This record gives sequence, structure tokens and C-alpha cells, in this order.
Amino acid sequence: MWEYSEKVKDHFLHPRNVGIIENADGVGEVGNLACGDALTLYIKLDKNERIKEAKFQTFGCASAIASSSALTELIKGKTLEEAANISNDDIARFLGGLPKEKMHCSVMGRDALEKAIANYRGQPVERIKGKIVCECFGITDVEIERVIRENHLISIEEVTDYVKAGGGCGKCHDQIQAIIDSVTGTRHPAPRELKRLTNIQKIKLIESTLDREIRPSLRQDGGDVELIDVEGDNVIVKLHGACATCRISHITLKDYVEKKLREIVTPELVVVEEEP
Repeated sequence: MWEYSEKVKDHFLHPRNVGIIENADGVGEVGNLACGDALTLYIKLDKNERIKEAKFQTFGCASAIASSSALTELIKGKTLEEAANISNDDIARFLGGLPKEKMHCSVMGRDALEKAIANYRGQPVERIKGKIVCECFGITDVEIERVIRENHLISIEEVTDYVKAGGGCGKCHDQIQAIIDSVTGTRHPAPRELKRLTNIQKIKLIESTLDREIRPSLRQDGGDVELIDVEGDNVIVKLHGACATCRISHITLKDYVEKKLREIVTPELVVVEEEP
């Protein structure tokens, strides 16, 4: 059970500024439903470029909702320059602190604010900046390096708390450690043993991989795939659209879907089967 401050509980149970701003001046979207957290931030400015209104929509845990609520309260009345200086630590401090395992929620808020400001200014926001290090959650080396520098992190566990990287299959631990070593100039041994995924973790990683790596390619050809169930190490899926009627659908399942899931989720994945 997480130890939440009274302010976190208040902003979770009574979130401020929930909703959508029609014709918002800036909109920032971060996160991914497949990974468990998503946030959309809306801002409206006055003629002096002060944020006169801020609203949000969040899918996530109590900390995600509280962090989003706190963010809107922090930025209202501020100029864009003042708002741009708000850090994830400012959000956490405003709430009286967050459990270390939930610091990624404050980082999500900071990122949404940056994107909303960039959107207002007409600046392009790169979809992916840097090289993907954590395949499970789609986190890049640039994101990991930034959170290490800004929050003075020194361990893989701390990086996981702030951006989720390394919290899945564990295959990226060596790369995360290398980034930590590069930033801090020190050396800490990286864990080599891959931890066993819980069933919930496995399902989340499978859904994330389907969304990010597999569905886009299938949809280009008019097809799609749906996760039906996970039975031990067997993954049950249902093909849709062109894939459902394709004569070589079994090849798509084995040589593409199954191969990609084994590569990213777990090598021990036995087989991908189509729902009877």
C-alpha cells in the first residue's frame, strides 16, 4: 500500500480542473493507455500570454490524477516562461511528496506541459527523440538521461520509478546502467538476472508491443490483431480485417506476431495461437 500525503489524497478524491477546453491555445498529450498512464493537458492564455485556464484528462492511478490536478493549479496565472520552469519535483513538492515508485506521474505532468507550450508556439514535437532503450515502455536514451540529470538518480530502480524504464522484462538494465555511468561518472554493477514477469506485467507488455510494434504494420494492409487471452506462456489472439481472411495468416502469426512478442516480451513465450 502506497503512503500518500493528505494533499495527494485530496487532489485524487477532489481533482481540480478536470475536463476539456474547447479551442484550447495549447494541448499536450503524453503517455500510452497500453502502458497504464495517459494525460492530455489543455491551456488557454490571455492577451499577455498568461495561462488563464488549464484543464486535464487523465487515465491512470491516484498519483497520476493528483499530479495532473496539481499541475493545473501550479500553472494557472503564470506566464509561459514561468510555467516552462516548473519541474516534476515542483509538482511532487506541491503535493507534499509522492511515493518514489510514483514519481513517473510527476514527470508525465512536466512532459505534458512542455508539449502544450510547444503546441501553442507552433513548434514541432518529435514523436520519438533518441534511441529506444526500454522496448517494454518505449522509453528512449534521451528521456532516461534527462531524468537522471534533473533528479540526480544513481540506480536502475530510481530510473524505473521516474520513467518506468527497466520495469518490465529487464533486458534494458545494462543499457540503463551505461547511461547512469555516463552521466554520473561512476560505476554500479547492473543486475544480470532477468526477473520473472507477473501475469499482469506480461499482459501489459504484450498489449504495448501489439500497439507499438505490430498493429501499425498490419493496419497498413487492412488487417489488425486483438489480444484475447494469455494462458501461461501461450498468447491467444484474434485476427481482424484482411488478416482474418488471408491465406497465409498462419505465417503472419508465427513469423511476425510471435517472433516480435518473443523478442520484446519474453524469449520463453511458447506460442501465439489464433482464437478457434
